[in-house]
Amino acid sequence: MSSRWKEVTKGIISENPTYVQVLGMCPTLATTTSAENGLGMGLAATAVLIMSNVVISAIRKTVPEKVRIPIFITVIATLVTIVDLLMHAYIYALWKTLGLFIPLITVNCIIMGRAEAYASKNGIVDSLLDGLGMGLGFTLSLTLLGSIRELLGNGTIFGIKVWGKAFNMFVMILPPGAFLTLGLLAALFATISIKKNEKAKKKANQQQAQKAGEQ
Repeated sequence: MSSRWKEVTKGIISENPTYVQVLGMCPTLATTTSAENGLGMGLAATAVLIMSNVVISAIRKTVPEKVRIPIFITVIATLVTIVDLLMHAYIYALWKTLGLFIPLITVNCIIMGRAEAYASKNGIVDSLLDGLGMGLGFTLSLTLLGSIRELLGNGTIFGIKVWGKAFNMFVMILPPGAFLTLGLLAALFATISIKKNEKAKKKANQQQAQKAGEQ
């Protein structure tokens, strides 16, 4: 149970696809002008990621090795089309805002990377949890980035006013603001990871020294 829980949580901090693995930068930088856009893009990618992981895991033993990549891409493209049509039908305003970036989920390296590195080698349940965890990490990353940019650029979060226009920095909702915010958040995640590794190493050294003393 604990190992499967790790599959869900690993994408949030330790293997975060955006700030740790630095994957999916195109939609991350382009669609996070607001918290709502970041959340919508993240959830769309998560839906495709979960479904593609499950399907690819289910067919992995029947797919010939030499043609696995074209088959994986076909599966992903089919699922992206379904998500695209559903968003167009039920959340048109968000679909129109995200525009071309929804079809481009097909070539998102996070989706293809998990299909090749994980789903093609593991069972359906584990692949589903992997897709959920990575999708959750991606969604939280985009929502966080979009929230910061929207707050500093417009003084709002999810359209809710936080402060007046006097404190707004319009550059934050422009491309330079995306790169600046992403860089600072990536540095924060790197710092957390380094401190966590140092703490684990220190604990391991203490345990080793304690065992040596007992002997």
